[in-house]
Amino acid sequence: MAPPVRAVLRDDAHETLRGILNVNIAYFAMTLGDVAGKYALFSIGVAELMMWRGVFGTSAILTLATAQRGRLGWRMVIPVRWGMVIARAVLSGFVSMTWFAAWTTMSLADTYAIGFTAPLIMTLIAIPLLREKIRWPRLIATLVGFSGVLVMLRPDGDLWQPAVPLLLLGIVGMAFTRIMTRQLAATETAACQAFWITAVHIPFGFAISPLYPSLGNFSFLALAAAAFLGVINSMGHWIFARGYALAPVSALAPYEYVMLLWGGALGFLLWGDVPAWSTLAGAAIIVAAGLYTLHYEHRRRARAALV
Repeated sequence: MAPPVRAVLRDDAHETLRGILNVNIAYFAMTLGDVAGKYALFSIGVAELMMWRGVFGTSAILTLATAQRGRLGWRMVIPVRWGMVIARAVLSGFVSMTWFAAWTTMSLADTYAIGFTAPLIMTLIAIPLLREKIRWPRLIATLVGFSGVLVMLRPDGDLWQPAVPLLLLGIVGMAFTRIMTRQLAATETAACQAFWITAVHIPFGFAISPLYPSLGNFSFLALAAAAFLGVINSMGHWIFARGYALAPVSALAPYEYVMLLWGGALGFLLWGDVPAWSTLAGAAIIVAAGLYTLHYEHRRRARAALV
């Protein structure tokens, strides 16, 4: 049985604040998963990490969905728009491959810094694809946040590495998957979106195994890290999809930047990665942009309550 059709997507101040809270929780969960994935990567390789992420992630989603009260249970993962759900999942698999490949030579903070070109792309393509109204405060916050990224990516900086072109291609794909998350929220449950993104990692990992063969350094600790990645990342995508069902893309885009703060801190604690001064300066600009957006949404909610 297919999930019921959701209400029409709105741009409501109260729901936008709830959406912001959801995506920030999701990004924190995803960052923890990324740390575990980077640790496992050097033992099992890119392709095998993708397969294990898919196995453990889909198991976690099905278990949680089955435990949900109500009529649907595990059926909540059955799509209404099969084609678009699978297309988004395949594109997400490609995105994961580019990030995993980049982590073999780059720190989490550096890959996140480059990844923060995505919010600007998301905000811009949401106009024709979602017909969203780009409120000026949101657009300004996104542009200011992007300027912080430019500070990080100064021409003579250390972020320009051979892995960067493939990562940038993945980032463009990631921006489109974010837009598709919002589009699919009109008909698909959050569990459905998270399940198929995770499930596609299994065949995708098999498909790219000739390009990224197993490193042959299997250990139970690496497997535990891959399991943690699969479970917490799938839960993050579940919460993430809920957030995008509540708020427009342009309001949520600036919060992509918070992963740099968490990824940078965890990278320093675990691997001693020390961000360059430009990364720290850019992060300060990014935080200011995110806080400005949050303040704007609070004010918009207050005005709406008076009407």
